Amino acid sequence: MKRIHGMAWAAPLLALSLHAGAAETYPERPVKVIVPFEPGGFTDVVARVVTQQLSSALGQSFIVENKPGAGSTIGTDFVAKAAPDGYTLEIVSTNHVTSHRLYKNLDYDPIKSFTPISKLADSPYVLFVNTKVLVQSVQELIALSKSNGAHIRYASSGNGSTQHLMGALFLAKSGARLEHVPYRGSGGAMKDLAAGFVETSFAAVSNGLPHVKSGKIKALGVTSTRRNAQLPDVPSLAEAGVPDYDAVVWLALLGPAGMPRHIVSRLNEAVRAGLSKPEAREALAGAGVDVAVSTPEELAQYMAQENTMWGEVIRGLEIRID
Repeated sequence: MKRIHGMAWAAPLLALSLHAGAAETYPERPVKVIVPFEPGGFTDVVARVVTQQLSSALGQSFIVENKPGAGSTIGTDFVAKAAPDGYTLEIVSTNHVTSHRLYKNLDYDPIKSFTPISKLADSPYVLFVNTKVLVQSVQELIALSKSNGAHIRYASSGNGSTQHLMGALFLAKSGARLEHVPYRGSGGAMKDLAAGFVETSFAAVSNGLPHVKSGKIKALGVTSTRRNAQLPDVPSLAEAGVPDYDAVVWLALLGPAGMPRHIVSRLNEAVRAGLSKPEAREALAGAGVDVAVSTPEELAQYMAQENTMWGEVIRGLEIRID
C-alpha cells in the first residue's frame, strides 16, 4: 500500500521534471518571427531590436520574416494557422485589433486565435499642422474647423489605418470638423502635409519631427496622456482640452493559440530581460517608441480593451475594406 502511495506521488513529480526540462531546452532550433508589414517600417525596426535581444537571451536565432499585405492580415493569418510550438511568433501593432472589423471574411479572431506573450513598446501619435494654418493650439484648430467656410483636411496612410482612426477618435471627442484624406502610405501623407497640400495629420513623432525642425509643420498635441520626451513642450490632447483622449500605437509579441505555458513564460522572461538593457531602450527610443513590457495576462486584458475601444470608433465610421 505504501509503495502504491509513493508511485502516486511519482507521476506528478515526473511531469514537473519533464516540464522544467522542456522549458530549459526551448528553443532547440531557429524561431521565425513574422512581421506583417514591409521591411523598414515602424514595426519592422522594433522587431529587429526585439529579436536581437531574444537571440542573445535564449541562445538561438530569432529570424524576422516580413509577410506584408492586406493591412497586415496576410502575415497574421499565417501565424494563426501555424503550429503552437513556439517556433512561429508574430510582432503585431494596434491594427491587430482593428483589421477584423475592416476586412471581410478573415479566418482568424484577433483575441481567440493567438497566445499573448508580452507587450513590447508603445508610442503616441502627434497632431501636426502645416505652419500656414494660423492656429497655435488644439482649441484654436477646433474653433477654426467649425467656422464658416473653413475646409481643413487631415491626411492619413489610408482608410482604416491607425492614422485614420486616431483622427476619427479626435473628431468624436472634440467635435472638430476635419475632412479625411486617405493616402497610400504615411510617407505621401507627411510629404503633402509638409508641402501644405493638406492642413493636418496624426502621425508618429519620428515621421513629423524633421519637418518640425525645418519649420514646415508644428505639433499641437500628443495622443497619449503623458507628454513625449522628444516634444516636451507639446501638451497631451487631454491637457489641451479634448476630454478622455488617450491612444497610442502599441506593439506586442504573440504566438498561435494554444502555446504551452512554459514556452510563453520563457519568452516573456527573455523579453523583459532583453528590453531592460540600456542599449535596447536607446535603440527603441531612436525609433520613437518607449519600452512597455507586460505579463501575458496583462497583454490579454489590454488587447481586449483596445478591441472594444477601436471597435466603437470603427462602428461610428461605418467603413469596410474589401
